[in-house]
Amino acid sequence: MVCRVSATLAPSRAPAPAPTTPRRTRVLALPEARWALVATLAFLVGLILDTVVGSPSWVYGLLYAISYASGGWEPALEGLRALREKTLDVDLLMIVAALGAAAIGQVLDGALLIVIFATSGALEALATARTADSVRGLLDLAPTTATRLSGDLEETVPTSELALGDVLLIRPGERIGADGRVLDGTSEADQATITGEPLPVLKRPGDEVFAGTLNGTGALRVRVERDPADSVIARIVTLVQEASRTKAPTQLFIEKVEQRYAVAVVAATLAVFAVPLAFGADLTDALLRAMTFMIVASPCAVVLATMPPLLSAIANAGRHGVLVKSAVAMERLGEIDATALDKTGTLTEGAPEVTDVRPLPDSGLEADGLLALAAAAEHPSEHPLARAIVAAARAKGLRIAAAAEFVAEPGRGVTAVVEGRVVRVGRAADLVDETPDPGDRMHATVDGVRDSADRMHPTASTPGGAPGGATVVLVTRDGTPLGTLTLTDRLRPGAPAATAALTALTGAAPVLLTGDNARAAARVAEATGLTDVRADLLPEDKVNAVRGMQNAGHKVLFVGDGVNDAPALAAAHSGIAMGRAGSDLALETADAVIVRDELAAVPAVVRLSRAARRLVLQNLVIAGTCIAVLVVWDLAGHLPLPLGVAGHEGSTVLVGLNGLRLLRESAWRSGAVQEA
Repeated sequence: MVCRVSATLAPSRAPAPAPTTPRRTRVLALPEARWALVATLAFLVGLILDTVVGSPSWVYGLLYAISYASGGWEPALEGLRALREKTLDVDLLMIVAALGAAAIGQVLDGALLIVIFATSGALEALATARTADSVRGLLDLAPTTATRLSGDLEETVPTSELALGDVLLIRPGERIGADGRVLDGTSEADQATITGEPLPVLKRPGDEVFAGTLNGTGALRVRVERDPADSVIARIVTLVQEASRTKAPTQLFIEKVEQRYAVAVVAATLAVFAVPLAFGADLTDALLRAMTFMIVASPCAVVLATMPPLLSAIANAGRHGVLVKSAVAMERLGEIDATALDKTGTLTEGAPEVTDVRPLPDSGLEADGLLALAAAAEHPSEHPLARAIVAAARAKGLRIAAAAEFVAEPGRGVTAVVEGRVVRVGRAADLVDETPDPGDRMHATVDGVRDSADRMHPTASTPGGAPGGATVVLVTRDGTPLGTLTLTDRLRPGAPAATAALTALTGAAPVLLTGDNARAAARVAEATGLTDVRADLLPEDKVNAVRGMQNAGHKVLFVGDGVNDAPALAAAHSGIAMGRAGSDLALETADAVIVRDELAAVPAVVRLSRAARRLVLQNLVIAGTCIAVLVVWDLAGHLPLPLGVAGHEGSTVLVGLNGLRLLRESAWRSGAVQEA
């Protein structure tokens, strides 16, 4: 068995396509992938002809030669270029080892090594291409043109040409072209891509707006206050690019070891060959001893000491809905000693739901009737609250009547004629003062509903509970209040248990980092047992918070889901994204993805990673001992080549089997993981 020491084991922390998904690079469009495919196919066909069919040696030998040439020419060329720069690449060393193996009859092992090289190079090239594609996709969030106002004239100009002080017209449904401030108009902006807030935010004169966010149903006039090149969305791109280019300490260490190891093995192999010759040894015997030395000094067992435990942990995590992107990512997860969590879409489900329906005593309606009436009025709307109300009515199987004369008022609600009567649904705080003689009783009713919603604490037995950030809407018919509906962003059922487990693992409670308002953040923190809460954060603020924790000596795990979380995911020591509702950018930037959106999987995969790291240490001791014994035997005595190969392969198999222990189903469970 042959192996490869890779100098690029760090995970691909590459950003991915944003909601405007760009065209991705096709795998076979990459030259590295095409050469790897040729090498692999030639090797597999040659292997079958050699071991199964029993074809003449020149037939499968030719196929092995094709595998060597197609898969090995590029790393060999890169290795030669490195030599010209006075550096010795382990890739070149392994190419020499493969040729040396072929020279002493180990043609199959050499071809396998070449295939591994080619495949790894193709994967690295694909990761690089996807990084470029995904950053372009993020930039696509911001529109390329904007409508600029000059007096009474409108002109369409590229957003790159906008200057400070320009006034833009933002029509309903358009994306905002630059960071600025509202001069005139009222609308709601969906800015989840920037702040992570689950609901559109009401924008009035004087409010700040961000490039790339989506305007609602109103028209706005916005004054540009930040150069397009320095917009929040552009800074997100810059942050992700910078973090993705940063090399992990593990990678830097491997590169240093690679150089020293390569030089040492080459020097030792030459010495083992040349010194006996100088004292009159037979040329064939000296060459055989040198080749034996190169085989037994090969780092196969050392490499496999690390990879099987980590890859087994990756496979086990995958069976439980956690996609860990690389072996280094798995290793890094076990190193964390502090955690930071996003709120919306991570601790909460990230979408509003109707959690309470309260008809007024004198309305003549029951809860289902009130919900059906509100759903009828909201049915034509695309607002997230409207969709939640309609979804709740459909879930109950209620009849939703047709609505006529539908009108949406940005920031206030909707009005429609339902069965001949005017129905209004809107934020209670806005509509209550418009009802005939609302009086203190109506105000008290609305305040009581809101306070009741804010006091509700979710538990495992009542996952429908709602932490703060509840929105109360009032339903009126012909101006008469009929009742209220409460909509909330629900806490994930496993959130309190997951935060408690992370606290136990790291010795400190996670930090809550959110772009949402302080009141909503405080309610979620109270429900999940968190005390360190930082709200109203922009993406760069989250990055600064993570870096601040790391500057204090912590290795931080950040868990998030949105585009706005991507820079923090990239900046953290390790990042995990919630997969079901997570943005493409967050999913590709993170080291791991929770596919099933089970928050309890976060502490579980950290425990699994720690078990893998313990097995890595065990394997390194086994591998190092075996290699040392074989090398000393070859140098001090006479190690027969078959015995050297057997010892080398035996140690490799031993550490491989030891690492595969983590494939067991029981390894995922907390107790078994801790004992692994």
